[in-house]
Amino acid sequence: MATDYDASRKTEEEQKEESLEARRLASGDQDKNSGKVDEDETELAETYELPGADLSHETLEIEVTPKQADEFVCASCFLVQHTSRRAAADPDRCRDCA
Repeated sequence: MATDYDASRKTEEEQKEESLEARRLASGDQDKNSGKVDEDETELAETYELPGADLSHETLEIEVTPKQADEFVCASCFLVQHTSRRAAADPDRCRDCA
């Protein structure tokens, strides 16, 4: 909730009344919604895939190309890098890992 610093200040009694009213409204809202299950959350939870789930029925939808002549595999991070990223001191490592 935003605070209006230019507004006139309220007395302690007015603040207590407001906080009691806010608590009363909040507790009334919780009672109304406590027994309900949000159907959207249930549907959303069904779409989550758990770690270790069986994905054998899934197919790979991207094209995988083999390593090209101007590429190398870094011995440290195991990423395929272009030869221009090869470290001068260690030819089997990329500049980031060297």
